[in-house]
Amino acid sequence: MAKIDFKPGNMLYPLPVVMVSVADNEGRTNIVTVAWAGTINSDPAMISISVRKERFSYNMIKESGEFCVNLTNKELAKATDFCGVRSGRDTDKWKEANLTPIPSSVIKAPMIQESPVNIECKVIKSEELGTHTIFYGKVVAVHVDDKYMDETGRFHFEDTNPLAYSHGQYYTLGENVGKFGFSVRKDTKKKPSKKKK
Repeated sequence: MAKIDFKPGNMLYPLPVVMVSVADNEGRTNIVTVAWAGTINSDPAMISISVRKERFSYNMIKESGEFCVNLTNKELAKATDFCGVRSGRDTDKWKEANLTPIPSSVIKAPMIQESPVNIECKVIKSEELGTHTIFYGKVVAVHVDDKYMDETGRFHFEDTNPLAYSHGQYYTLGENVGKFGFSVRKDTKKKPSKKKK
């Protein structure tokens, strides 16, 4: 099997695709779809998003120093795409995408009610990297939809039908092929004993 050389570029796929809700200091709000988002630290909990300067939401994030990452799922695929291809400069994305803004608990930017998980963030640092600016956000609050909780208080993320993005296409996740650490876990199943003849 031979390897084909490609020019250097972004080939890290699939990616989580999220809707980021923002607000400016005058109370105007918007939603921007971002596929370049990721976890960058656990304590304190931090995530990053990369946004082009041309995006309408860019200045809102710079001005407010806040954003809310709203995870997406299959049911939100059309709204997710819409919020990525339309500009908030001339479109009310909340109305056109049938999304509901609800108050966040810490930041001014609203959360998306239809999202299964909402992550409120305060910007602690930003870096201009060329085409994009990366915003480092400290997680200040997390909210989950109670319909994915069980009676023990466990959140079943797998039941949300999360959305992923790869090379211009949206996908849902496939079958579970393993659990963290399964490659080194010893088999705890008892082997059948051999009966004496």
